[in-house]
Amino acid sequence: MPHEALQISYTLSDLPAAAHQLWQWAHPMRVFAFSGSLGAGKTTFIHAICDMLGVQDAVSSPTFALINEYRFPSDGHEETIYHMDWYRLRDADEAVDAGMDDALGDTAAWCFIEWPEKAPELFMSAYVEVRLETVDEYNRILVATKN
Repeated sequence: MPHEALQISYTLSDLPAAAHQLWQWAHPMRVFAFSGSLGAGKTTFIHAICDMLGVQDAVSSPTFALINEYRFPSDGHEETIYHMDWYRLRDADEAVDAGMDDALGDTAAWCFIEWPEKAPELFMSAYVEVRLETVDEYNRILVATKN
């Protein structure tokens, strides 16, 4: 059962501040599960977090690749982010075949997952559930819980 919650209302111009607020609240946790309807801004929000962290790689939706790997500098060494998109997965077995469980098991990396509801059984340890809701064309609400 979730024990902590964060809610943020934001617009595209507020996105960097919203990404910073989520990161400050949750960053000790390593796995972030982003859900929301098509067009809710999951990839855009993840991109904002990556920008804030100083990722120099091109951040894009891994819809067809299923997983993208990014690097960013932190305290004199490089950190790894696995950005996964589970939208096209049929089930958890397909996710395992694609190596998603290995990425989730990398305790030194950060994982940002879009469409986590496609394989919820892969979440074996603590994670942050991030729900993005579309209010209108310009406004979004983020609700995050630590699970």
